[in-house]
Amino acid sequence: MKKDISVIISTYNSPEWLAKVLYGYNAQTFRNFEVIIADDGSDERTKECIEKLQKEVFFPIVHVWHEDNGFQKTVILNKAILKSTTDYILMTDGDCIPREDFVEHHIKHREEGYFLSGGYYKLPMDLSLKITKEDIYSGKCFDIDWLRQKGIKLSFKNNKLIASGLKSWILNFTTPTTPSWNGHNASGWKADFFAVNGFDERMQYGGEDREFGERLTNHGIKSKQIRYSTVCIHLDHARGYVKPEMIQKNLQIRKETKETKRTWTEFGIVK
Repeated sequence: MKKDISVIISTYNSPEWLAKVLYGYNAQTFRNFEVIIADDGSDERTKECIEKLQKEVFFPIVHVWHEDNGFQKTVILNKAILKSTTDYILMTDGDCIPREDFVEHHIKHREEGYFLSGGYYKLPMDLSLKITKEDIYSGKCFDIDWLRQKGIKLSFKNNKLIASGLKSWILNFTTPTTPSWNGHNASGWKADFFAVNGFDERMQYGGEDREFGERLTNHGIKSKQIRYSTVCIHLDHARGYVKPEMIQKNLQIRKETKETKRTWTEFGIVK
C-alpha cells in the first residue's frame, strides 16, 4: 500500500537518541508512513541501530548515508528527499521523540499552498538520558506531571505538552513566534520542495532550514503555525560541530535570499 507521508529524520553519530526517536514513531496513532534516515556520515553504530530497529518497528526504514565530510546536513536532506516515495514530507531530527499523535496532526493540518511549522519541548541532559523505551511507549515522557516529578519546573512552555483542542488552536493563533521552516518539526508538499530546488548545499549549521522556508515563502507558499498541536520532546546534546564561520556564511546567504526574494538555489537537488 502506498504511504501517505514520508518522515525524514536527520542524524549524526547519536544512535542512542535515534533509537528513542524511532520508538516514538513505533507508537504513532497514524501508521501509514515511511521513515527515511538522513545520515550525515555516522559510523557503524548508527547502521547497527537501524538494522536492529528495522526488525522491531511496523514501518519501513530507508537509511540514506554519505561519508563524513563535516556538517553536510543540507546535502543528505536533498538525497533523502529524492528517496521519498510520497507526495508529502515531514522533516525532523534524530533527537526529537514524537508524541503518539505527532504524524496524525501533520496529516490533519496539511493543506495545499502551505507548509506546517511546529516546535519542540526541550529536556535537560539528565532527563534525556533517563527516558526509556517503556517511558516512550507508555507516553509518560510527555506527561507534564511525570516530568515535574523528574525536576521540570513550572513554565508557560509546558503548554506545548498540555494544550489540546481549542486551547492549542488559540495558542497557535496568538503565539508571537513566526511560523518558519524548522528542521526539528516541519512538513510540506514534495512538489513545493522541487519548485525551490530543495536545500542550499552551500549552507552548514545555522539557519539552513529557515533559508529553505524563506525560499518556499518567496515562491508563494504560506506557513501555518502548529507548535502547540504537534508535540515532540528534544533530547539534549552538545554541538561541537558549530563554527562561527558557518554562521556568518549562512547569514550572508539568507540575506541574499531575502533581499532578492530568491526562490531557486543553484546549489540544491538539481545541480
